Amino acid sequence: MSNDRKTSSGNDRMPERPIYYNDADYDDYVDYDARRPGASRRGSARRDSGRPERSEYREDVRGYERNRPQYGQSPAVGRRPARPRPEGAGRRPSPEYRDDRAYRDERPYRDDRGGNGRSGRNGGGRDGRKNSRTRKKKNPFKSFLITVLVCVLIVLAIGLGISYSMTKKAYGMMHYESAGDFDKEALTTDGVTNILLIGNDSRLNGEDGRSDAMILVSISKTSGKILMTSILRDVYVEIPGHGSNRLNAAYAFGGPELLMETIEKNFDIPVNRYVLVNFEAFAGVVDAVGGVDIELTAEEIGWVNAYLNEYNELTGHEFGYNYLTETEPGVIHLNGPQALAYSRNRYVGTDFGRTERQRKVMEEIIKKLPGAVLTNMDGLMEGLCPNLTTNLTLNECYGLVLRVPFIFKYERVSGSIPLEGTWWDQNIDGMAVLGIDFEANKNYLHENLYVKPEKEADEETAEP
Repeated sequence: MSNDRKTSSGNDRMPERPIYYNDADYDDYVDYDARRPGASRRGSARRDSGRPERSEYREDVRGYERNRPQYGQSPAVGRRPARPRPEGAGRRPSPEYRDDRAYRDERPYRDDRGGNGRSGRNGGGRDGRKNSRTRKKKNPFKSFLITVLVCVLIVLAIGLGISYSMTKKAYGMMHYESAGDFDKEALTTDGVTNILLIGNDSRLNGEDGRSDAMILVSISKTSGKILMTSILRDVYVEIPGHGSNRLNAAYAFGGPELLMETIEKNFDIPVNRYVLVNFEAFAGVVDAVGGVDIELTAEEIGWVNAYLNEYNELTGHEFGYNYLTETEPGVIHLNGPQALAYSRNRYVGTDFGRTERQRKVMEEIIKKLPGAVLTNMDGLMEGLCPNLTTNLTLNECYGLVLRVPFIFKYERVSGSIPLEGTWWDQNIDGMAVLGIDFEANKNYLHENLYVKPEKEADEETAEP
């Protein structure tokens, strides 16, 4: 029995041995096994060793089955050439490595197609993971703090706007008078703001007359004090360009400018701002704060009624108007005209007692001023501002208003010049004057205004 088989035509016989690739076929052979990770590179071995054994053929390899010729030599004509591998392209990574996050973020080739269908709805990125990584959970405490901060800023802005509006309105009621070269000097020098309050004894509510009262109000950031210093009008001083005379004569010779220059020269302290207050202003501000409570002696009660006679005559009121009905000494509530009469009394305790009474009234006004600002702001401005004359500018007044919350925390100190034990009576050219020790009084001002408290000085010294 013959082993030869016929073909479909019946004429040709198939050879008994298997058909191998010739050299032409082998050159175009694509070895898919060698491209798989971890597979042995049998194709390379075949090229080197010539024709492979029959046992090396793998029927289950799709690449081999697809390229294996069926009969004889496969024609090379029309064969599709293999696509060249790009330079620098590495082997396709394994599935385990492709799932690694680090590889996904660092791989040289990215898929620019925007992920799957869900990526468009979620804002881009593969599977919408971009938004899931950037979306953060809100911190409720942080949101609360931001809300509180915004509310505080809004309230602060509203408060600043209201305070500026009220300051501008009050300043418009005042009378501004320039003080020449003093206006060019800074309001605050070495941390101290000095403002000279001048009480004018004019009967016509003008700027004529003498400086009946002089109180130097000093706000010291250095020492943390508000010093109200009454300077007695009979102090014998040197007045620039006018020789020596009583201090209140400087105002009569040259107004506020000459008075400030005289104080600077004799007491070695810068004074370049003033506020001139007449009778009406003093009485008006006391009424605006609701009156003051002052302890009076029986003698002081009688003199208050006596001074009210002159005030009633000037203001057109009948005799006995605003008289005190109390006859016993004690704490008595005084209205504006009564407080003015109490402050002008110079017959009880001489001029030292008079300045002390003025400071008592001012202390009570300062205590009640914050409440009056909130409850009777219009009355306060109408009673005080039209009767004031100053060389302070609008911006300087607004700056002082902004400092009020901090100024009220300062220690308030009252005093008078000359200090006790530093003065003596003199009679010069028929004038009864006060001679004083200027050095001792200069040291008093310097220590209260420019010297820091011992506690703060020790703390600064202890710091490295």
